[in-house]
Amino acid sequence: MDSRRGGIGEAQVGGHRAGSLRLGLVTVAAVATWFAPALTQDRIAPPSRSAVQFSYAPVVKRAAPAVVNVYVSSRVQTFSSPFANDPFFRRFFGDRFGLPQERMQNSLGSGVIVAAEGVVVTNAHVVKGGGQTEIKVALADKREFAAKLMQIDEKADLAVLKIDGDGNFPVLEFENSDAIEVGDIVLAIGNPFGVGQTVTQGIVSALARTEVTASDAQIFIQTDAAINPGNSGGALVDMNGRLIGINTAIYSQGGGSLGIGFAIPSNFVRLMVNSALTGHKIERPWLGAKLDPVTRDVSEALGLERVAGALVMKVYPSSPAAAAGLKAGDVIVGVDGFEVADPRAVSYRLTTRGIGAKARLDVLREGRKRSVDVALLAAPKGADIDARELKGRNPLEGAKVGNITPALAEELSIEDSDGAIVLSVRSGSTAAKIGFRPGDIVLGVGGEKVASVDVLERVLAAPTTAWEIQVKRGDQVMTVRLGQRG
Repeated sequence: MDSRRGGIGEAQVGGHRAGSLRLGLVTVAAVATWFAPALTQDRIAPPSRSAVQFSYAPVVKRAAPAVVNVYVSSRVQTFSSPFANDPFFRRFFGDRFGLPQERMQNSLGSGVIVAAEGVVVTNAHVVKGGGQTEIKVALADKREFAAKLMQIDEKADLAVLKIDGDGNFPVLEFENSDAIEVGDIVLAIGNPFGVGQTVTQGIVSALARTEVTASDAQIFIQTDAAINPGNSGGALVDMNGRLIGINTAIYSQGGGSLGIGFAIPSNFVRLMVNSALTGHKIERPWLGAKLDPVTRDVSEALGLERVAGALVMKVYPSSPAAAAGLKAGDVIVGVDGFEVADPRAVSYRLTTRGIGAKARLDVLREGRKRSVDVALLAAPKGADIDARELKGRNPLEGAKVGNITPALAEELSIEDSDGAIVLSVRSGSTAAKIGFRPGDIVLGVGGEKVASVDVLERVLAAPTTAWEIQVKRGDQVMTVRLGQRG
């Protein structure tokens, strides 16, 4: 009996492996023995009552009481304008222009109780709201409680709530999400479309999916168990009734389930819950290297067997990557024995390993595979951001800018180390009117590279009759050109 697989043994059925999973008095082996004779003889009826009565009910009875509905009401401000649909105005001002109006915004999702004192984990997008927010949690037994937000991590799309109520609440236990395999049977439990608690069944379709959301440090479990709007934050459980993931996203063309759903693995969820209970936010290790995905062209150029891995583009001095001996051109293909498909997978593995530990990286260098140990340290916070508001007659007047430090880059999920980043923009300033936004990175002015706030302030003070400013916004680099100034 393999304890890691939660009571699954192996049997040979017609030359194929079959699982024997005990659910009360009913087993998958019973179903397997039903079909095995059909390979050699005609048989259309099940051989026993147990084969007919095979059911997931014992799993549901164990898991469902700990899955809750989450109702969120928030008072938000919206902005209306006769130019709201004009692409020109939206390009420069986004959604926030016009006259403010206040309205109530309601959202519905699911959650999972993971501690008996009433600690609930759900998705950040379920509870995120502007202004005053009220959260209610409804249990499977129809009891309702108010809840408070303990911690939220929008990068991971996870939030931890605390039920305002005394009592020994039902709990769903964590399972090691690294132990699951493609093909494992799973159940998704949640509240789709607000119809009430619903259970759907499927299998694990794929592991370590990364190109699902904008999360920079996340991989996902893919399942074909039906997941619909309202399932967000609900439980993905294994056949032992243990939590292996939090249902988060679906691939859909019309809003309904197409059999492609994604869940955040329980190992990362447990890390989030522990951080909330200790009062600390998740601190992601700083590798100190710029990583890019391995494209097909890169794979062919480097002679790689697979189009997978994280290509080391740059190693920063005095970083953990430098101390471990990583070099530009290396390709990271594994972390602690787990294959990694891209930089996001590397980040996820390092994050779940934790600050203060060490991780073993499998690296391809010049066609040869080697392993290096890297210390997992927090991003250094001692570097000087040197935040200052720019003044004078220049396009960035009124913008507060700062140097990009490792800690700031980690906090804002950016990989850049050079340039001056816009931290805020004063309303009514020149920078606001032109359309600069927080998060914009100023790379150059008038052909001169901007490496720091000092350099930016100096080049903006130089006499000129026209401005040419190179700005990075997200993954796009654009050039802002302005005519003569008076």
